[in-house]
Amino acid sequence: MVKIKYEYLFLITIFIISTCGLIYELIAGTLASYLLGDSITQFSLIIGIYLFSMGIGSYLSKFFQSDNLIKRFIEIEILIGLIGGLSAPLLFLIFNRVDFFEFYLYFIVFVIGCLVGLEIPLLMNILKDKFQFSTLVSNVFTFDYIGALIASILFPVFFIPYLGLIETSIVFGIVNISTGLLMCFLLEKEIRGSYFLKFKGFFSLLILIVTLWFASKILSFSEKNLYGENIVFSKTTKHQRIVLTHERKNFNLYLNNNLQFSTFDEYRYHEMLVHPTMSLANKIDHVLILGGGDGLAAREILKYQEVKTITLVDLDEEMTRLFQKNQLFVKMNNASLQHQKVKIINKDAFAWLNERNHKKYDVVIIDFPDPSNFSLGKLYTNSFYASLQKVLSKEAVVVVQSTSPFFAPKSFWCIHKTIQSEFVTAVPYHVYLPSFGEWGFTLTANYDYDNKIKRKIPNLKFYNYNLDNFTYFSKDMLINEVEINKLNNQKLVAYFNAEWSNY
Repeated sequence: MVKIKYEYLFLITIFIISTCGLIYELIAGTLASYLLGDSITQFSLIIGIYLFSMGIGSYLSKFFQSDNLIKRFIEIEILIGLIGGLSAPLLFLIFNRVDFFEFYLYFIVFVIGCLVGLEIPLLMNILKDKFQFSTLVSNVFTFDYIGALIASILFPVFFIPYLGLIETSIVFGIVNISTGLLMCFLLEKEIRGSYFLKFKGFFSLLILIVTLWFASKILSFSEKNLYGENIVFSKTTKHQRIVLTHERKNFNLYLNNNLQFSTFDEYRYHEMLVHPTMSLANKIDHVLILGGGDGLAAREILKYQEVKTITLVDLDEEMTRLFQKNQLFVKMNNASLQHQKVKIINKDAFAWLNERNHKKYDVVIIDFPDPSNFSLGKLYTNSFYASLQKVLSKEAVVVVQSTSPFFAPKSFWCIHKTIQSEFVTAVPYHVYLPSFGEWGFTLTANYDYDNKIKRKIPNLKFYNYNLDNFTYFSKDMLINEVEINKLNNQKLVAYFNAEWSNY
């Protein structure tokens, strides 16, 4: 009976240890990406620190005395649950309130990693006299890796969309502590001072339960301090954190802590994104929008009666659903995503372009987020633009959102040069946006189109149908030596992160 109890209890514990440990690591990486940007650097650093600290913890395990290993193991389990459970709410609360936020982030990751690194060696020492060594090692590592796999699958698919970062952190902390308490009760005859150990476990559990109760208020408070504006809507999807704030008469949309648009001046951006291309194209029967899940580009395109179909490809189904169903968002895009001419496809644009049997499009509006990581950077590569050629009609005209030529000139001209490598014509232009500063675009086609206006929409707020007014670049926005952005190097991501890190 004792052997059966030990076997099942400790194998389940190994599974929980591995799952919870990886969840804390993923939470730290995701939170750092949300708050600090540059997800590649953040995940790389956090993974490296976590693995290094696990090694430190494993080394320190040899200093633990063998006569009270079970008690020490349970104490560590409770401590990991408390620290890991409180990690996300604590980091959200101190962001923008402390200098060197990165130090606190990496220190918490280091502490959790050390404690997790302590657990498995201690566990193996506890069980070494009860099982054959080969069986012990194989069982421990099998359940360890299974737990890691399940955590990595469920984290983006279930926990982040349905619980959120703070709640996920606390829930797994509760799981950690509950596991420790379960071991206290099942093995209390082998533990000296089990009553005090139970008290520590229940007290830690109470702290997390109370924190879970106030989780939504903690997030609202921290985001209000972060944005300095009234938050009227927030939601975490599988792909991003969506926050809408209200300030005076304006609404501001943030994706992963980055301002996406402000209703104060978004009309300038979307008029310059859409109308130069639509006015110069020979035909506009079939229009493709890549990105643009907010429906604001579609709103501008629908002003042209000639348009027969609009296909919108955006990765985030939650994003397009919000701007299709939520009345606050629907008002912003004039219900464009409900229009019968609009077809929404929720897929990765890179993968979608490589599917077969696409129809040809006369106009393509590319409105992706800035290339802050490799998953976005691939959408600005020469491979992506080569794939785009397959869906273009003979005289198609394309426009690409190309970030700021003032704040990130290398990034802007890298996008331009990459487009030039795949298209006959590439015309860069820019516009001033009060919310963002100078912002750039690239208009491109596979033929030498004339600059003659084919059609106009009356009563636009900003664009005057004279593109030449927006094609002049001052010296401080010009960069000559940049490389083409390719899939195997993603130079654009390096340019972008280096330039925007200064702001």
